[in-house]
Amino acid sequence: MADVPVRMQVNGGTRSASVPPRLTLADFLRERCGLTGTHLGCEHGVCGACTVLLDGEAVRACLVLAVQADGAEVTTVEGIASPTGELSPVQAAFRDHHGLQCGFCTPGFVVSVTAFLRDNPDPTDEQIRDGLSGNLCRCTGYQGILKAVRAAAREAGAAAPEETG
Repeated sequence: MADVPVRMQVNGGTRSASVPPRLTLADFLRERCGLTGTHLGCEHGVCGACTVLLDGEAVRACLVLAVQADGAEVTTVEGIASPTGELSPVQAAFRDHHGLQCGFCTPGFVVSVTAFLRDNPDPTDEQIRDGLSGNLCRCTGYQGILKAVRAAAREAGAAAPEETG
């Protein structure tokens, strides 16, 4: 099969390439863009290590073809920090509350939690557990990760402007 041209915004920059039709978004990001924070664990969408934001929605990049992302905006873990390199509240919370062990699953968790807290800024512990259920960590009992999510939610809540009304 002939290669297919794709063009997408990745972490704020335009990326264009001709790719095989069956190339996954994860492989495109890693091999063509040099963004190796998108990890490949199971390549079946089960572990969550390859989670990226596709037009703002958390998706498994191992299950999305690069051609499906043509024209889309993709954010990887490398694009979560500010342009000046300041860690996001989620990244800082993972660092400060020992939410990382070996680090392999961390990028997927950071991206998933970023989307989760955007949509659910004041979650209960049950909602956090449910929101994290699509990401697997093989090194820990998840306590540091849960603490990190709670802390990031508190930080985001403290930074949010008060509602007037």
